[in-house]
Amino acid sequence: MRGRFITLEGGEGAGKTTALAHVERWLRGQGLELVVTREPGGTPLAERIRELLLDRGNSAMVADCELLLMFAARAQHLAEQIEPALARGAWVLCDRYTDATYAYQGGGRGLDVARIAVLEDWVQGGRRPDLTLLLDLPVEQGLARAGQRSAADRFESEHQAFFERVRAAYRARAAAEPGRFRLIDASRSEAEVAGALIAALAEALGDTPGPRSGAL
Repeated sequence: MRGRFITLEGGEGAGKTTALAHVERWLRGQGLELVVTREPGGTPLAERIRELLLDRGNSAMVADCELLLMFAARAQHLAEQIEPALARGAWVLCDRYTDATYAYQGGGRGLDVARIAVLEDWVQGGRRPDLTLLLDLPVEQGLARAGQRSAADRFESEHQAFFERVRAAYRARAAAEPGRFRLIDASRSEAEVAGALIAALAEALGDTPGPRSGAL
């Protein structure tokens, strides 16, 4: 039996860290073997690439370099972490994946999505998420939340217009693939968002093996 691949997406300040914890707790409550990981990153080499991408000192990095580094990290992540886990029947929960590339490098940076698609096919083959949970909220609200955290990284330092394009790209992808995406209103309270996440998981993965639990 192959495992399933679930991704969590969202813009700045959407509450992905908290949401990830709720999703992880619920999936483990089903008696599943679960691998929790993130992008860019997830392996020692990919984490080093992540440092390059987030370092504000790399402000001269051009968009094409950024895109190629994203897929370089993803290639290592897939080979070393994601594919082996799925092959042995484990489930994978990943904080961001290729939808983020289409949103940030495609929407935010304005790169041609056809070029991103070529890299997607080359690096991933047919590997796509089984379910994507997209945390969505107005950009202004998300940036206000993000501003209360630690110092901004290279992406978080972008202007509001950049994040408006990111959000629009995310929403367009969700509209184009309603079977895979579940759009979650992240402007609500933590308890409401957690409830929506668990409801989306239970509805989309109704044949999940193992003991049932509605606990958050």
